Amino acid sequence: MARSIAQIQAAIVLQVQSDPTLGPTLTSTSVVAIWKLWTYVVAVCQWTLENLFDAHRDEVAGIIATQKPHSLQWYVTMARAFQYGVALPADSDVYAVVPPADPTVLIVSNAAAVELTNLVRIKAAKILSGTLGALSSGELAAFTAYMAQVKDAGVRLQCTSSAADTFQPTMVIYYDPLVLKNDGGRIDGTAATPVKDAVNVFLDSLPFNGVFILNNFIAAMQAVPGVVIADVQNVQAFYGSVPPVTISVQYTPDAGYMALDATWFGANVSYVAYGG
Repeated sequence: MARSIAQIQAAIVLQVQSDPTLGPTLTSTSVVAIWKLWTYVVAVCQWTLENLFDAHRDEVAGIIATQKPHSLQWYVTMARAFQYGVALPADSDVYAVVPPADPTVLIVSNAAAVELTNLVRIKAAKILSGTLGALSSGELAAFTAYMAQVKDAGVRLQCTSSAADTFQPTMVIYYDPLVLKNDGGRIDGTAATPVKDAVNVFLDSLPFNGVFILNNFIAAMQAVPGVVIADVQNVQAFYGSVPPVTISVQYTPDAGYMALDATWFGANVSYVAYGG
């Protein structure tokens, strides 16, 4: 980073004063002394040169940044920058108006890039009625075309946007009868389904395409006020028509996110008063 003219001149003056030949001769302390003025002239020249070096370095760095293969995070950033219904300028991967005048065209709220064999999969989702949901077929088609235009040459992309993976827990909740009722609701009436609410909060708190960790889920259930023991007997998930898989340690949702099967929860989560 270029130094200021004052910093450069001070360094020159110090060098002159410490020189065994120049120091004893150039002793005037006047700011308009000839030798002081020459140090200023040299300082300005040096300052100009250092700024030119900085500009050259920034230019080279910019060229390298535009030509090197992009990272997975770059693909995520580009996916989130997609503007639905807006054309890209010719030979450009940046929209003409950033940020857009109409923010509703930024439909991709969450995205992830996953490197697979011979391709990069881009997972995308949008906010739908306050929760994550899949892009419509039309939105996905436009998004796929956009990503094909901005991607690196030679990189194969697979753009997907799917409904949430279905999450199905089987649990026995041993509860404190001073806090909860036998249907799981709080006695004080502040929450009708605190355990179910905690499951939804836990799933919503996972990063997009983040790993579901069973031990963390058990800890979250155990932390619900009024729950003495959360006996998580089985946890499974699935997507599309793929058979459910039991989660023994961890699970990465295919869609990038999960949603609780409320019907399953009602049939497979029971409450037992804890007797000590």
